[in-house]
Amino acid sequence: MAAVQAPAELAHAQQEPVKVSVGVVSAERKPVSSALDFVGRVDAINRVEVRARITGYLEAVLFKEGDMVDVGAPLYRIESGLFKAAVDESEGALERGKAAKVLSEVQLKRASELLEKNAGTAVARDQAFAADEQAKGTILVNQAALDTAKINLGYTEITAPIAGKIGRTNVTKGNVVSPDTGPLTVIVSQDPMYVTFPVSQREFLRVQESGRDLDVTQLKATLRFADLRTYDQVGVINFVDVTVNRSTDTVLVRATFPNPKGALIDGQLVRVAIQSGKPEEKIVVPQAALIADQQGVYVFVVDDGKASVRRIKTGGESGNDVIVDEGLSGGEQVIAEGLQSVRPGSPVIATPLPGNANRS
Repeated sequence: MAAVQAPAELAHAQQEPVKVSVGVVSAERKPVSSALDFVGRVDAINRVEVRARITGYLEAVLFKEGDMVDVGAPLYRIESGLFKAAVDESEGALERGKAAKVLSEVQLKRASELLEKNAGTAVARDQAFAADEQAKGTILVNQAALDTAKINLGYTEITAPIAGKIGRTNVTKGNVVSPDTGPLTVIVSQDPMYVTFPVSQREFLRVQESGRDLDVTQLKATLRFADLRTYDQVGVINFVDVTVNRSTDTVLVRATFPNPKGALIDGQLVRVAIQSGKPEEKIVVPQAALIADQQGVYVFVVDDGKASVRRIKTGGESGNDVIVDEGLSGGEQVIAEGLQSVRPGSPVIATPLPGNANRS
């Protein structure tokens, strides 16, 4: 027969709060550089739309979509029979013109000799001279026609003008292509890449406050992707536009970033942080620890084994961390995991997160 629990013991068991397991990270102080944050767009340094320069049937597509291609790599082949025939025809016309030139030279020489012996007329000599000059001009025209025919024949083999990653083909084998067809495909260079971003006049002046002769090329730039991951390469500003956009009152700025692994994609939207000024010691906590309500932003800290609310004032981002200007003094155990089960004053079992997880 089961033992009956005493009413006092039952009430005590019901009042005993359940401890919640949470992961904590220490609010640490570390040197943080002042950073200005912008929205930027990745641009390939070289971007080429591959087009047909002659009209003809597309005989073959010679690349795999999405692959890297080298300069001169074959991309498309246009049916070449008519263009080879045009070369042969132009070569024949040139040979015919050269033969006519030989004849005109002989006739000019004979007319000149007869004139010297008073056996010919000046009119005949002048006519022979004009015929010789005309034959010379015909050779030049025929040579130009042959050169053009050879160039057009060369256009039947479409090759990559730059090295980079090639996109999908817009035209398939068997279709007629021409200069009016539009881009057959697109090639974009990969390493390095540009990132362009607009800077408001106010922010631009803030950067200049650190020195009147500030060299913007010495400012370092970092990137964050849409999933908040920080890009592992540092960029350098290489261009500041010489005019202000009248509609937005912004200056276009461009930075260059290495792209050895192809992580940056042409047209990609990113967050750009420009480091300005000397590093200052700041308190930082993981972004995952922040909670927002109608009164502002707060975090839970572990205080005597219980979760305690600390209202904070943030001062921007530092990688995957957030800078805390007010509300923490450093060293507090901030709850970064298990927040969904935490309530103010609830007892917790704090476990330090390994390697300061979620930190930059």
